[in-house]
Amino acid sequence: MDHRAVCFVIMPFGRKPDPSGRAVDFDRIYAEVIGPAVEAAGLAAVRADEEKGAGFIHKLMYERILLSEYAIADLTILNANVYYELGIRHAARPETTVLTMALGSPLPFDVGPLRALPYALGADGAPSDAAASRLALTARLNEARGHRAMDSPLFQLLEGYQAAPIDRLKTDVFRTQVAYAEVLKKRLAEAREKGVEALDALRDELAPLDAVEAGVAVDLLLSYRALSQWGRLVDLCGKLDRALQRTQLVREQWALALNRLGEDREAETILTGLITERGPSSETCGLLGRIHKDRWQKARQAGKEIEARGHLRKAIAAYRQGFETDWRDAYPGVNAVTLMTIADPRDRAAKDMAGVARYAVRQRLAHEGGDYWDHATLIELAAIESDWDAAEEALGDALAMLDEGWKAASSANNLKMIADAREAAGMDVERLKAIIAELTARAA
Repeated sequence: MDHRAVCFVIMPFGRKPDPSGRAVDFDRIYAEVIGPAVEAAGLAAVRADEEKGAGFIHKLMYERILLSEYAIADLTILNANVYYELGIRHAARPETTVLTMALGSPLPFDVGPLRALPYALGADGAPSDAAASRLALTARLNEARGHRAMDSPLFQLLEGYQAAPIDRLKTDVFRTQVAYAEVLKKRLAEAREKGVEALDALRDELAPLDAVEAGVAVDLLLSYRALSQWGRLVDLCGKLDRALQRTQLVREQWALALNRLGEDREAETILTGLITERGPSSETCGLLGRIHKDRWQKARQAGKEIEARGHLRKAIAAYRQGFETDWRDAYPGVNAVTLMTIADPRDRAAKDMAGVARYAVRQRLAHEGGDYWDHATLIELAAIESDWDAAEEALGDALAMLDEGWKAASSANNLKMIADAREAAGMDVERLKAIIAELTARAA
């Protein structure tokens, strides 16, 4: 995985005349100044005319403008495409957009006050001091990375103006909220029903995968996840467009698949990197908690009790951080409650958190209809409280909404941990084992 952030370069290409009539060689400007400066700043450069998307070129361009963490816009000439794309960027991103231009080029009145970094051009329209220009642009990019100063005039001038949550959407709603060709959407659904070979055939037909629309790429990724094809999911992530690779959604799914393949160290690196860059979220912390939970189970099975307790504490901490980041997402909350109860059946904090998690689930069910995980959460909470009638009722609701077998397997695993702890304490687990058996059968 290329862990570098993406810098999208908005500029003309080829040779274009400036207001004085001089032919400016924008390809040399990119090759000698902008591209190397971006690389020197530790970023991955993507230029608009490098896109491979054929008929999807405009939509792909918009996706890059919105998803790329950094952007450079060259304002040397009055190019309508450049100014239009810069306007989209300024409307969507409050910061990390760097402007540059040839020394002496006039700016239109509306962008005159903006801070643009000049570079020198020779009579031939090529950079006359490429080395100095590269160093200056790299410094400006590093400044943007370090200080995150607001550079969009819209965000500066309009109090309360908010950016759209471009890639903070949760994975299972992203598929329905990104609009893309209905024909492809139908074909992907049909391929999922037929199995992995049909999905592979459609994937190969869509190649190159770094040129497909974001909605199609994400649907393909989630389709492999639905079939528990973790190796294919990892391979697909590595072939996506670099800006899409850097989104929180893709990086989380990448980490999920790596952990399922036993590559938990790499998965942990991805998730801790996300938390460092963007702060904790319920999804990221929940996936990190799963890594530590798996390590706890492996250490316990190997008889390494001291090490196991350390992993258990880390798992609880990650799940609690995720739940405290967003109380509306009960998934990390119920996992924290389950593990806290296993660690100490008398933990008062676990009982308090269980009440909050149950309320969060009920609110989702009342206002949004809920999904499989909401009912699975109610099964676990009822099992912890030995309310077997409620647990079996929630099981029926969960199975009615089960769409991916791995989800049932995950629930069965959680419930088995509860059953093992109760059995060790001499408690009755007969009805709980029946629930686990039903989930295990559906997982298969």
